[in-house]
This record gives sequence, C-alpha cells and structure tokens, in this order.
Amino acid sequence: MEISTTSSKPISRWKNNFRQPFRGEAFLMSEKIYDVIVVGAGHAGCEAALAAARYGASVLLTTINADHIAQMSCNPAIGGIAKGQVVREIDALGGAQGIVTEASSIQFRLLNRTKGPAVWSPRAQCDKVAYQRGMKLLLEQSENIDILQCEVASFIMEGKKIAGVTNQFGDRLLGRTVVLTTGTFLNGLLHYGMLHFPGGRAGDFPASHLSDALINQLGLRLGRLKTGTPPRVLAKSLDFSVMKLQDSEPGTEEFSFWDKSMRPELVEAVRHDLPCYMIHSTDETRDVVKENIHLSPMYSGVIKGTGTRYCPSFEDKIIRFPQHPYHLLFLEPEGAQTDEYYINGFSSSLPVEVQKKMVHTLPGMRDAVITRYAYAIEYDFIPPEQISVTLQNKFHDNLFTAGQINGTSGYEEAAGQGLIAGLNAARFAAGKEPVYPGRDTCYIGVMLDDLAAKEIVEPYRLFTSRAEYRLSLRQDNADLRLCQWGYDAGILPENKYQAFLKKKNSLDELLELCKTRKYQGKTLLVHMNHLTPDDLENIKLPFPEELFPEFSSAEKTVKAELLIQAHYDGYLQRESLQISRLSRLENMTIPQDFDYENISGLSNESKQKLIKRRPATLGAASRIDGVTPSDIALLQVLLKKHCGEK
Repeated sequence: MEISTTSSKPISRWKNNFRQPFRGEAFLMSEKIYDVIVVGAGHAGCEAALAAARYGASVLLTTINADHIAQMSCNPAIGGIAKGQVVREIDALGGAQGIVTEASSIQFRLLNRTKGPAVWSPRAQCDKVAYQRGMKLLLEQSENIDILQCEVASFIMEGKKIAGVTNQFGDRLLGRTVVLTTGTFLNGLLHYGMLHFPGGRAGDFPASHLSDALINQLGLRLGRLKTGTPPRVLAKSLDFSVMKLQDSEPGTEEFSFWDKSMRPELVEAVRHDLPCYMIHSTDETRDVVKENIHLSPMYSGVIKGTGTRYCPSFEDKIIRFPQHPYHLLFLEPEGAQTDEYYINGFSSSLPVEVQKKMVHTLPGMRDAVITRYAYAIEYDFIPPEQISVTLQNKFHDNLFTAGQINGTSGYEEAAGQGLIAGLNAARFAAGKEPVYPGRDTCYIGVMLDDLAAKEIVEPYRLFTSRAEYRLSLRQDNADLRLCQWGYDAGILPENKYQAFLKKKNSLDELLELCKTRKYQGKTLLVHMNHLTPDDLENIKLPFPEELFPEFSSAEKTVKAELLIQAHYDGYLQRESLQISRLSRLENMTIPQDFDYENISGLSNESKQKLIKRRPATLGAASRIDGVTPSDIALLQVLLKKHCGEK
C-alpha cells in the first residue's frame, strides 16, 4: 500500500511499538530478540539497517567480514544515469549513501549537463577505502544497531514463522523480522578461465549454507545470475601521456540536500579532484580475445548464470558487437591514497595469462602491472515473483529481501531497495502495514514496481527510459518528491523535515509571485519558460533582477529549483495530468487472495502470470508482460464488484 502524506508526527511515535513479542515468542524471552536482523552488510544491508534504526527498531547487522562493510567490489563510483537520481532519493529519505559518497569523493561530475536539467545525473568517483570506512563508522555510531561478524547458516523456525537465524558458531540470533541482503555471496563461485573458486567476491568466503536453508526450510525457488569485474593495474606502470585526460568538474554540486550541520562527521578523502583517463581498445586486443574465446567459461558453457545485457564482459563485446572494432575504456583511480587503477569497461572471465596479454595491448599499458585479476562470479538469487512490491516475501511475511538477491545489479539499486526493506521490516515488527513509494514518485518506486511485475531473467538495471514520468523525477527535486513521504513513513528525522519545509515554503512563495508579477505585459513565469540551458546552469533570470528582489535573497538551491520548475512548467502540468488519469489504476488494490483462476474471459497466459506475480494494484497488473488492456478492463469491473460486496 502507498501511504498518506498528511501526517506530521515525529519518528519517535513508533518506538513504543517494539516492546511486545510476536505470538508464541515467550519461550525465547530469555535471549535478546531484535526487531530486525539484517543479513549482509553491502550497500543494501547498510541502508536497511540504518532505515530500520531511524524508525526506532533494534537492529542486528551480520556480515561475513566486518572490515568489508559497504565494500565497493566493482567500480569505486556512485551515481550515473538514473543511478544518481536514486542516490538523491535515498538522501531525501534520510539515507546515508549520498552523504558518505560526498565525504569519500575524489571526482565529481554532473552527467548530461549539455542536455538540460531533466536528464542531469550526478556521479562521483570514490576513494573506496574512505567510503567503506565512512559507512562502517556511521553504522557503528548509530543508535539501535549491533554488528556481528558471522556467516548466517539457517533459519530458526517457530512452526511456519521465522523466529531468527543461526550462524556457523551455533549462535541463535532471534528476531521478529529478517532482511536478506546477501549480494553475490549466496553460493558464490569465482571464475578465472577454467579455474573456479568459491567466494562471495575475491578475498571473501561465500555464504555456502544459506541457499540450502532458503530451499529446504523456507521452500523458496532460487535462480542463478552472473556478473564480473575487470583487472586493476598500478599507476607507476602506465604511460598516461598517450591517454585522454578526463578532469573532475569544478563546481559546488552535491549529492546531499542537507546542510553540513545535519550530516555526521566522517573522515574525508584527501583529494576531491583526481582525474580519470580514456583509451580505446586496439586490433591486438580484439585478436587476443578471439584467439582465446574457447577458454572463456561463459562461452564454453561452464557458467550457467545469466549476465547483465547492459554491462557485458569485454569478450562478450567482441563477440556480440563485431561491427565495433574498438571499445572505449576508462582508467579510474581506486582512491586518493592508492596507486591502483580500475579499467572500466574491461571486465573478463578469461584465464589470467590471457588477461595479461589483453591488458598489454591497450594504449599506455604495454608494461602494465596487474595487481588484481578480472573474474566472473556466479551466485544464487530469489526470482522476485516471490516478493511483493514492498519487498516482503509472499510466503513468509516477516522475511524481506533487497539488492542482488532480488535479481538487480548496482550499488544504488541495492541501497534503494535496502532502505525500503529495512523500513518495512521495522514497520512489520511494530505491527504496521508495509509501505512503498509509487513509480510516479521516484526511481526507487519504478524499480520496486518493475521487480514485482517484470520477468527477471538477467540482472536488472535502472535507466531513465524505465520511468514514464522522468521529467518529474529529476535529480534536483528528489527532496520535494520524497521528504514528506519519508517523514510520514517514519524514517526522515525531524530536523531534516523542518529544513525541507522551509525550502518548500520558500519555493512555493516565489512560484506564486512569478505567476502574478508582470514584465512587458507577461508574467515572470512566462518569461522564465524560455530560459536557456546556460541560464539554468548559471541561475540567471531573463529579466532585470530588481523586478524580483525576493529571488536575490533566496537560498541558491531554491533559486535553482525555481528556474527549473518555471522552465518546464507547461510540460510538468501535462505530465501531472497524465499521472492523475492513471492514478485510478494505481490506487485500485487487488487482494492477495484474489481468485484469477475462475475468471471467465481471462486468457490462460494472463491467469498464469497474474497468479505467479500477485500484483498489488491494477496498475502493477497492467505492466505485466502478456496481460492485455482488455484483461485490465475486465479486472477493473470485477474489482469494483468485489469491493462493493465487501
């Protein structure tokens, strides 16, 4: 269910709800019982633990390696197209990813700057050690969160109810809810050509027992996916003079909406302006791959898991796109206090000897020293038709999942899901209904809805093209879209909520003045409809500023938002109308026990897919592949009748 945005009560209103044990819990009362147990401390697990703790729940966060909390296993960067919008949405909901990113950033860029603010996307290259340590410190200092290094092995069951988990030490960790955020660790298997090693990622053990527990104890169906990472090389062995420089952009853009006084004190990266470099692969690189493609575990059939279409391995690019003889690669620093570089776009599962040959064919890398070999990793996941749009498991109502276990890819997608899963686990423990933001509200909502409705056959990745209302879902207005929702849901702190209200009220007042005050016979708003991209970027009015003195005295963020909203005013009104027209479908809920099987007029394909997915709303049902408009029209009539009978 979606929640109302009319409440103004503080977060602490929920805290007294965490005192009552669930039914049948009395025999466990001699041991500590957590409201939420989060399994896995990657990007999803960190946001899940923090969101549940902000709600007021007691949280236990478990991780196989406490020194690798929030580890950047692949590219040490946060943000990008659609992903940057998600990070700002997490920040608007009180989350940590944007704040920690800013502290650890070593290069910031606002992508698509030449295309206008509707598609601007922030992206930061991070010092991966500073990021990991910053998030770890934030978790350690947060109230209500305990951390334990262990491998979760099985579930404690009370009948059909999950009462907690056990680990390899035999500890009984008791909890009212469990959030699984296992990333690539579930039966993780690393591939280096024909060599294969168990691992959650290079250097970490896999979770080798939990998959069996999910199947045998919980009766869930698992699938298999694959992802990969490129080699890392030493800077001193590279010739940067033949590479194209990509400098950090100057400016004051930030991921976080909040004043620095509202952010935790974290140790910052020692530099924030480190450059990246661009190169292209060569004919030699292509030839090495083609000569050795039979040694690829992906092409020889050793790897069974499906990889992401939008982030293929380098050998996959060579085979699938023969019309492109050369491929763009980026050399990106791993941190401000290390000389390792990440070769973005060069992931591989070929044998290490082949990797050496490939790397040495690249411009400026004839003598490159590889510090870490590339590898592919296969892992188990829970196909998401088994979860609802709230990330609650359909068969075990106190189990929630987030991140790659749901079939997604990316730090940002994982963190967004983690925040919602942690919130809903805490709400469930407090006896409250789970909630979720709609796809017309944020990219996180788009992702949740897609997971609940789409068939996930490869790792899911967010794009701006997945959102119908992307003009409204800009990176600059995430706070205006989500702060009220987050406050009502119970996870946005009071001080941040008051700061949001101050900004919103100031913006609303300026917009009203623009609609009534005139210049040359037209309202100021009409003049601002014709702002150029340069005007928007430099916050420049298209008329004398003395006509609008209130603008000059406003905060910079309010000025920037005003100009963008004014510029897109007509388009936003049309998009808002489209959203309101479709709201009837989005707001029409479907009972989870709705009897599709006996509906005359539905095709067998539609029945099977609706039964499998159990969509929460008629809008979600309309986005299931194979469910036709006539099916939706029939369901709408039947649901109205069903509601009338109730």
